[in-house]
Amino acid sequence: MPVADFLAPTVEVATSTGRYKVYTEKNRFHIPETLRTLGGRASELRFEVTDSTYNCEPHALDYPVDNLEQLEAEGLENMLREGAVAVAEVAALAHEKSVIDAALAVVGAGTAKSWADAADPIADIDDAILTVIKAAKYGSLMGVGVLFGATAWKIFKNQAKVRGRFVVGNGAGKGSLGLAVPTEMSAGQMFIGTPEVRTSYMIYDANPEGKAESVSFLMDTAVLIFARKDAPTRRDPSFMKTFRLMNRFMVPGSYVRDDGRVEVAKFDWSEDVKVTNSAACIRLNASAT
Repeated sequence: MPVADFLAPTVEVATSTGRYKVYTEKNRFHIPETLRTLGGRASELRFEVTDSTYNCEPHALDYPVDNLEQLEAEGLENMLREGAVAVAEVAALAHEKSVIDAALAVVGAGTAKSWADAADPIADIDDAILTVIKAAKYGSLMGVGVLFGATAWKIFKNQAKVRGRFVVGNGAGKGSLGLAVPTEMSAGQMFIGTPEVRTSYMIYDANPEGKAESVSFLMDTAVLIFARKDAPTRRDPSFMKTFRLMNRFMVPGSYVRDDGRVEVAKFDWSEDVKVTNSAACIRLNASAT
């Protein structure tokens, strides 16, 4: 379940470079005055010198298909379809890692939270949600996302006070109880404002090729609570955004190598991942003790 578009939703833009609003602790979002006096000017929504520039840099992947493979298969079309699936999967993984890396880099070390049985993880996340809403200053127009690392989700779903909220009757008789397993969807209903909840299972190998692998979850025990919109713009105070050229994402094509033996399926796209409101995200680091 990729979470890149959850953490950094797409903003479709008309040009590969352009301006976008940046919000910080010093440069916050403000609701403009809309009342205009007779003969006076209206308030303007404009970009300031403190705002920044996105640059949708080109990305590309090629999938070569040898002529021999074409003869053995039903035809070139099926081989290119297989290439499109492979390219889409690899591109999604690369994009997901770049988004999570950017988020963790800007949000910092975060705050440690012990979610032992006596603690209340739901209250901790509720407090963070309210803080993020205040930081975004976009009211009910702004949604909130809660993104668990894999280990953090394991700690959360098995915590005593969380499990206690999911005990239900199983219909087997009076006094009989069953346990409803917490899911991301049902967890979102427990939090204030009913935010959307996801879990990241993105992994990476910290060691180079040739060394014994050291595989870890990219987020692991981290929980990110952040401001987000499903359809953001260049101006709204969401935490992160991915700028992409309009109608130019994963554009397919093909060409023949100079030796004439290989047909190459090519896929091109442009994007730029940006943190647009660093104040609108809180990181918690969960532990079971």
